[in-house]
Amino acid sequence: VAMRAAFKAIMDGKQVAVLVPTTVLAEQHYNTFKERFRSFPAEIEVLSRFKTSAEQKRVIADVKKGLVDIVIGTHRLLSMDVGYKDLGLLIVDEEHRFGVAQKEKIKMFKEMVDVLSLSATPIPRSLHMSLTGLRDLSIIETPPPGRYPITTYVMEYRDDIVDEAIRNELDRNGQVFFVHNRIEGIYRVQKRLEEMLPGVRIAVGHGKMPEGKLAAIMSDFIKGEYQLLLCTTIIESGLDMPNVNTIVVDDADKMGLAQLYQLRGRVGRSHRIAYAYLTYHPDRVLNENAQKRLNAIREFNELGAGMKIALRDLEIRGAGNILGPEQHGYIQA
Repeated sequence: VAMRAAFKAIMDGKQVAVLVPTTVLAEQHYNTFKERFRSFPAEIEVLSRFKTSAEQKRVIADVKKGLVDIVIGTHRLLSMDVGYKDLGLLIVDEEHRFGVAQKEKIKMFKEMVDVLSLSATPIPRSLHMSLTGLRDLSIIETPPPGRYPITTYVMEYRDDIVDEAIRNELDRNGQVFFVHNRIEGIYRVQKRLEEMLPGVRIAVGHGKMPEGKLAAIMSDFIKGEYQLLLCTTIIESGLDMPNVNTIVVDDADKMGLAQLYQLRGRVGRSHRIAYAYLTYHPDRVLNENAQKRLNAIREFNELGAGMKIALRDLEIRGAGNILGPEQHGYIQA
């Protein structure tokens, strides 16, 4: 949908900006756009921290001169020094990952630009605005052909089950994501996994790594040089790796509903049946909201359940403040 809209805009002589939440996703979109537009004379550039400052300056200058048709980037696109010659369409991917301050900056573009926001799980405030008619809403309910629902287990963390889940995936030549969302403890978890899974090639990825190192690890993992990627929620946004069909999430009770849905959506992107293990620590008492979130993710298991999940999230967390910065919560009466 986004690519066709972008194509129409550039054919009408306008520029297109694609705003994404993470550098890894910006690179992935850049490659996808390049592939789809290769038969057309479209000039596509990417602006993210993977580029050197000299390259960034060149891209910004070309965008201002109108030499670039489509620019894909992270929050960097919202910086004051980025100007456009004739911007016609702004595409916001994974809209739920942006805060209200960033969305207000987007509104400044909006006066003369069309905006297309994409999200599998709209944040309560955005969903509420759509339901009340402040925004137009379109829903894509049909999954790509040949996809299966993801088999989801919500359970207490147990080494033997995790060990079996990982080995089953590796036996069919697949790869595994293991999500541990605390950078301080991630290397301790790596040590534990290495003891539990001798001979398995494990890579670690998180947002505080130097850009070059993170990019190299991601590309080696995609090439199949590692079998298991131990990472933070850096993989949450839109990454497409069809060979990864098992995900284990540690401390799932500490994550939001949309976040869990997004993480689960990283697997099952091919014709294989995929598995998601959402685990919490056995000695922890779950609070009521955590229980509701885990029940919802277990209940809404079918493909394209993002809208139902977002509605349940709206119910659990409240609609937020249309005039203020809160993206969820209830009005104090």
